[in-house]
Amino acid sequence: MTGRSFEEDTGKTGTATAYGVAGGLLAELGERLAAERERWELWLPVGLGFGVALYFWLPVEPAPELGAEVSGALVLAALVARRRPGWVAALVVLLTGALGFTAAQFRTWSQTAPMLHHELGIVTLTGRTITTESMPDGVRLTLSDVTIDRLAPEATPDQVRIGLKGRFAAPPPGAMIRVRALLHPSSPPAEPGAYDFERQAFFDGNGAVGSALDTPEVIEGPPPSRWRWLMLRMEDLRAWLARRCLEVLPDRATATVTEALLNGEQTAIPQNVMNDYRYSGLAHLLSISGLHIALVAGLVYFLVRALLALIEPVALRCPIKKWAALTGLIAAFAYLALVGPAAPTLRSVLTTGTVMIAIMTDRNPISMRLLMISAVVIMAYTPEQMLGPSFQMSFAAVAALIATYEVATPWLTRWRTDTGALGQAALYLAGSMLTSAVATLATLPFSLYHFQQMALYGVLSNMVAVPLTTFWVMPWALAVYLLAPFGLEAWALVPMGWGVAACNWLAHVTAALPGSVLWVPAMPVAGLAAIVLGGLWLLLWLGSWRLWGIAPIVLGFAGVLAAPHPDLLVSGDGTVMAVRTADGGLSFPDATAATRLVGQTWLHRDGTNQAAEPWPLTGHSADDRLSCDELGCLYRAGGLTVALVRDSLALDEDCDTVDLVVAGEPIRHCPGPVVIDLWALRRNGAHALWLSDGRAVLRSVGTERGIRPWTGPGPGRAAGDALER
Repeated sequence: MTGRSFEEDTGKTGTATAYGVAGGLLAELGERLAAERERWELWLPVGLGFGVALYFWLPVEPAPELGAEVSGALVLAALVARRRPGWVAALVVLLTGALGFTAAQFRTWSQTAPMLHHELGIVTLTGRTITTESMPDGVRLTLSDVTIDRLAPEATPDQVRIGLKGRFAAPPPGAMIRVRALLHPSSPPAEPGAYDFERQAFFDGNGAVGSALDTPEVIEGPPPSRWRWLMLRMEDLRAWLARRCLEVLPDRATATVTEALLNGEQTAIPQNVMNDYRYSGLAHLLSISGLHIALVAGLVYFLVRALLALIEPVALRCPIKKWAALTGLIAAFAYLALVGPAAPTLRSVLTTGTVMIAIMTDRNPISMRLLMISAVVIMAYTPEQMLGPSFQMSFAAVAALIATYEVATPWLTRWRTDTGALGQAALYLAGSMLTSAVATLATLPFSLYHFQQMALYGVLSNMVAVPLTTFWVMPWALAVYLLAPFGLEAWALVPMGWGVAACNWLAHVTAALPGSVLWVPAMPVAGLAAIVLGGLWLLLWLGSWRLWGIAPIVLGFAGVLAAPHPDLLVSGDGTVMAVRTADGGLSFPDATAATRLVGQTWLHRDGTNQAAEPWPLTGHSADDRLSCDELGCLYRAGGLTVALVRDSLALDEDCDTVDLVVAGEPIRHCPGPVVIDLWALRRNGAHALWLSDGRAVLRSVGTERGIRPWTGPGPGRAAGDALER
C-alpha cells in the first residue's frame, strides 16, 4: 500500500469514526429527550426569556415589525414542515424566542412617552398627585397630567417624580398642584454594566425626576377618572396606615418597617435599618412579594376552611376547600390593591392566584407547571421584569424549592409517618433549614450580580425571622386590616410591632457580626448567563443528565474571579474619578467622592465598601502610580501614562507627552492622545478604562447601551471601544 493510499484510508476511517461518535451522542440525546417528554413545556419560558434578553441586548432599536414578521414566518414554516416532527420541534423552539422578542418590542412601544435627557433647571410645573411616598427627610410625589413651562406638550413627560423636603407641606393624593422644581433626567448607569435607572424609569412611566423648591400650591383642576379616583382612595388608605403606625408604635424604625409590611412603602425606612436587613439577608422580608402574598392568601384560606368545617351541613354537602381557595384568591387581590401594583407584588399575586385556581380545579397547587405558567404570563405582559433582581431571585428560589422537594418528598414522607412528636419537631427544623439553604443558594448568583454581596449568616437569620413573620407578624397584619373599619386597629398594631421590633433587633445583631457580609466583584453577564442555563438544566429535567448543569454553574462562578477590573473610572458628569492602586484598591481624589452614590456604586461593583487612600494633592502616591501638582495628576499603569486634568493650563504639556487625557471640562485642541472630556462624557456617559501592555481598552455607558427609546439621542454612541497606543 502506498503512503498516499494509507493516508486516504486513515482519513476516511477517522471521519467515519467522528460521524459515528456524533451520531451516537445525538441518538442518546434524543432518547433522553424522549424519556422526559412531559417536561418539554417547562422550557417555554426559557425560550421566551431568550427572546426578551436578545431584544434588550441589541445596541439599536430593531424595526417595529421584526418580531411579528419572524414569528409569522416560523409559524408558516412549521405548518409546511408538519410531517417532519424534528423540523417542527426546532421551529417551535425558535418561535418561542421570537415571541419573547415580539412581547418586548410591543411592551416598549406601549410605554414610549417623552423623557427628559438633559438638565432642565428650575421650572414651574403642574400635575395631579397620584402617589405620596414617605421618605426619611420628607415625601416623594408622583405627578400625572403634567404641564411644564419651557416644554412643548409633545415633549412633556406623562409622569414626573419629585422629592418634597420635610419643611414643605405635602398635598393630599389626587390634588392638582403647581410647584417650582428643579427637574433632571433619571440617572444613567454609574459605569458600563451597572444598573440602568433610566431604563427602569422608562418602563415605570416616569419621564423626569427632581426636587420641589417650595410648598406645592393646590389649584383647581378637572376631576380624575373613575379608575384614577379608586386608585387615589387606596392611596388615602395607605397614607392613613402610615400615620397610624407612627402614632401607635413607639419608635420610627418599628413604625416604618410595620408600614412597609402593611402598605408596601419601604421608602420611609431609615437607611441604617435598611442596611441591617440587607447585610443580615432579611431584606426580602421588606418587599411585598411571594412570602407576604402567600401568607395573606394562605391565612384567609385556612381560616375560612376551618370556619366552614365547623358548620356540619356545609362541610358535608359543599366543596369548602374550593370556597376557601376562592376567598384566598380574593384576599390576595385585595392585598394587591392595598399595597399597590408594584412589579414584585403583581408577580406574587399571579403566582399565588394560580395556586388557588389549581386548588379550585383539583390540580397539584405546587408544581413546575404552575410556575411555568406564571413566568410565561409575566414575561408576555411585562417582559422588562426579567432583567430585574426581584423576578430572577423569586423564580430561582421557587423553582429550586420545587425541584428539591420533588426529590426529597418521598424521604420526608417516610420520616413523617415513622416518627413521633420529637421527630416531627426535628422534621420541621430540618425542613426550615433545608428551605432557607436552598433559597439562599438559588438566589446567590443574582445577589452577586446585582448587589455584589452575600449575607453569610442569611440562612441562620432566616430560620428565626421567617417563622416569626409567618406565625406572628403577618397574622397580626391581617388582624389590622380586619379591625381598621371599626377603629380598633391599634389592638393589632401593638403586638404586630413587637414582632417587627424583634425582626429589627435580629437584623441589627446579625449585620453586626464579624464578616456578616462578603463583598465580591461584579459578575460578568456571560457568567450569570452560564449559571442560569446550568441551573435551569439542573432543575427542569428529572433524569441523571440534569447533573450536566453543574459544569456551566462552576464556570459562571469562576468568571467572577477571572473578570478584569477597570484601571480608571470617570463619572458621566466628569466630577468623580477613581484609579486602580497597585494593591488592587480604588483611589478617589478625596474622601468625599467615595461617599457619593456613584463612588459607592464603583466600590461595591469592585467587591468592597472601602476606598484606598485618596490622591495626593502634590507629590507621589504610596505606590508611585500617581504624581500630582496643582494642575492635575499623571497616572501610570500598564505601560501607559494618563493625564487627569484639574486645570486646562496643563493641557499644553500633557497633550504632547501622555497617552490619554481625561478632563471634566471641554478640550478643544488636543489632537495627539486619546481624549475623554466633557463632550465625550455628555455623549456617552460614564467611562471605564483598562490599561495593559501598552494598550488601552475603553468602554462607556453609551456604547454599552446603544441608542434605545430610554437612552434618548446619542451621537457617537455606536463608536468602537478598543484603542491601542
